[in-house]
Amino acid sequence: MADKGKRRGGKSGQKVRVDLRRNKQTRVRQQNMTHEFLDDEQSAEDVSREERVTNRGSLFRRRTVVGVTADGDQLLRNVDETGCRRGRVSSFIGLNIMVRCDSSGEEFECSVRGVLRSLARDARNVVVTGDRVLFRQEGDDFQGVIERVEPRHGVLSRGSQGREHVLVANIDQVLIVCSAADPEFRPQLVDRYLLTAERHEIRPIVCISKMDLVNPADLQAQLRVFAEVGYTVIPASIRTGEGIERLRQLLRNRQTAVSGQSGVGKSSLLNAVDQDLNLATSDVSDWTSKGTHTTRRARLVPLAFGGWVCDTPGIRQFELWDLGLEEVDGYFIEFRPFIAHCRFPNCTHTHESNCAIKQALEDGMISDQRYQSYLRLREEDTWQWKNPARGQGKQS
Repeated sequence: MADKGKRRGGKSGQKVRVDLRRNKQTRVRQQNMTHEFLDDEQSAEDVSREERVTNRGSLFRRRTVVGVTADGDQLLRNVDETGCRRGRVSSFIGLNIMVRCDSSGEEFECSVRGVLRSLARDARNVVVTGDRVLFRQEGDDFQGVIERVEPRHGVLSRGSQGREHVLVANIDQVLIVCSAADPEFRPQLVDRYLLTAERHEIRPIVCISKMDLVNPADLQAQLRVFAEVGYTVIPASIRTGEGIERLRQLLRNRQTAVSGQSGVGKSSLLNAVDQDLNLATSDVSDWTSKGTHTTRRARLVPLAFGGWVCDTPGIRQFELWDLGLEEVDGYFIEFRPFIAHCRFPNCTHTHESNCAIKQALEDGMISDQRYQSYLRLREEDTWQWKNPARGQGKQS
């Protein structure tokens, strides 16, 4: 599996050329071109015959920034740490970011230093919930400005309009919440989360809520597929209490992102696990059978028994990000032992002869449910792998 390319960088204090995107830029169109060409035949002969949809040069530029260090694919700004505090982003709305100070536990409402916003990134946001930051207090109130975002690990992200949307950073595990019914269980969506978790090396836990609404035997075969592969699967119900204590054990002293479809009961589950949280909840819409967005923003909250959880807004689609089409098979963990035994090194496991994956499928060593999910990913996202910036494709 190919490693992600490294971004150009330098040592501490060295001059680094970085791409900058102007935050607000009015596109200027050349005026009176027709009159100019009618008055000057030479200008008309010399004009370019090419058509440009946008003046890229007016929107993008490069600038030399002093004191920037490259850490993997992130550019880190070197700052004077005198008078600065360290903290973690607990939430943000627009330009207002709440940072919990490591030393005092107090929360500061912070803005972001302008140069950080200008540094070009593939992500939608410079700062996300869960980020470790260096900030400076401004004045006597609980106000501050973020000077630097520390390197991230353990991120949960998805694609959004050709850019990476990081839901939360610096987590150990992700609790993937799906409902047994209302809305219906979607195993293909679970597979997308599992691939993302494998890609970012975070532990996935699959939780099926609202088990009291169905006969457990109806979902047993589908859930067994994930358990046999090696994933932790927790059937749960806030009405009967099923799975709540098990969830409490898994979340204790860990950094956990809680994510899933709208209306599956993420906030309700967390309230049952820790009754001190008092997170807002709501019901599924009666006429659409879809969830409503009770959680409007990702929030990092401490658990009474130790650890942190990030309750993320419900999603209705989950577009994979930063996964090459040729490496998707490697993130289906039950495929890994067989990939090297395929006849062709670039085998797609769809139509080729002497394919070890298809043979394992016939032998019952790979489930048909997971194999069909793999095929569906290839069919629906093939065009998108070639050019992620073209936009969103179909979603599971």
